[in-house]
Amino acid sequence: MGKQVILTYDGLKKLEEELDYLKSVKRPEVAEKIKQARAFGDLSENSEYDEAKNEQAFIEGRIATIEAMLRNAQVIDEEDITIDKVSVGCTVKVYDEEFKEESEYTIVGSTEADPMNNKISDESPIGKALIGKKVGDSVSVEVPAGIIKLKVLEIHK
Repeated sequence: MGKQVILTYDGLKKLEEELDYLKSVKRPEVAEKIKQARAFGDLSENSEYDEAKNEQAFIEGRIATIEAMLRNAQVIDEEDITIDKVSVGCTVKVYDEEFKEESEYTIVGSTEADPMNNKISDESPIGKALIGKKVGDSVSVEVPAGIIKLKVLEIHK
């Protein structure tokens, strides 16, 4: 059995949609590209064929990866998310003591992490440090830029 994958319902839905798209749209598209490239003749010097085969390998690899994730998925139920302490699925507002600014992060499983949209993994340095903390707790986190001190201001769903 592979590594357990923690997902929210949104994350599960997105993976299922991607898998469906890859199987029902991309797979047939690439099969058609391969068929057309074969029609060009000599496969040993056929860049279209090579490109299509590489794309096919990528798509089949992604399909296998998603299927493995779904097999090992643990879906976090919205009802099970508590707000008495930081956990996967909740949103936490923190205060950066050095820069004197507030930030808000949603803690998600590593497959859903999207730092540009403030979705951080429970396995990231900040995510790990915040898991289990309560409102009022402070943490020091080692990040690439150094050590930051965060104080938990608020936890919500």
